[in-house]
Amino acid sequence: MKRVSAVSLALVLMTMFLALSAAARTEDAKKDSGAPAVSASHTAQDGAMSLEGEKRFRSNCSRCHAAPPKFPPRMMATIIRHMRVRANITDEDRRLILRYMSQ
Repeated sequence: MKRVSAVSLALVLMTMFLALSAAARTEDAKKDSGAPAVSASHTAQDGAMSLEGEKRFRSNCSRCHAAPPKFPPRMMATIIRHMRVRANITDEDRRLILRYMSQ
């Protein structure tokens, strides 16, 4: 069996590290090049859903409530789940209102 010197092992490990680093940089560059188009479409979709959530809040919740201050999403989900039962809010309304109230 052939013995590998420490220097040879270090050179092999350094070469592997450099190759992996270059591959990771290439992958990051691919992700960054397509990010603005995806981000813009998600921003437009989020804005539309938030607007729809505001409409649903006004039609379902504002009959009895003024808009509360912003709560953390988990707390807001609990509040809306409770009010869904009391105010007979549909699941889609609940989802849109939660998105509006959590942003």
